[in-house]
Amino acid sequence: MRWDRLFDDLEGQLEQELAAEELDERAEEERLRIGRLSMRDRLLAIHERCGGEAVRLVLGNGEAVSVRTTTFGRDWVAAEMLDGRHRRTQCVIPLDAVSALLPTRSQLDASLTPLAHRDGADTLAARLTLPFVLRDLCRRRAPLDLRALTGDSHGTIDRVGRDHIDLAVHEAGTARRAATVQQYRIVPLGQLLLVRV
Repeated sequence: MRWDRLFDDLEGQLEQELAAEELDERAEEERLRIGRLSMRDRLLAIHERCGGEAVRLVLGNGEAVSVRTTTFGRDWVAAEMLDGRHRRTQCVIPLDAVSALLPTRSQLDASLTPLAHRDGADTLAARLTLPFVLRDLCRRRAPLDLRALTGDSHGTIDRVGRDHIDLAVHEAGTARRAATVQQYRIVPLGQLLLVRV
């Protein structure tokens, strides 16, 4: 009879130790998974899980903007920018220009959930870099508002280099013509915070 109790007690201790070891292993796996998440992964998870919700971002100059993400590139995100007057404009934000995310509690939880398909690497947009997107805007001769660490400018991109753009600065609402260009700016990509089209 004593032996039965002893073996039952030993069996119970062994089950508890195995369960505790399994919990520790799961916790370590979760810490490793979260340690591999990038800012892009977290924004993409919010986009997938909270579809359509605006997310607040703080740019490198300290300005907070509300955006509804639409497309994710390798090092940029396209979004619909929302302002207080219910005006919506399209913008491209370099991920390096985001200094903080200001998620809601539900967005925070969603940002930590595993993605259905790892970072959307199977889409063409996920492989495109910021210079590629800017070259497309240059080809289209699209007038745009450029927000950089040094200030805002309106103009048209004339050229896109490996790490910079040439911007012809002109008045909003006017076409880019030699006579309307007020100045030329060569802006390093690292200075870009937001490009509004």
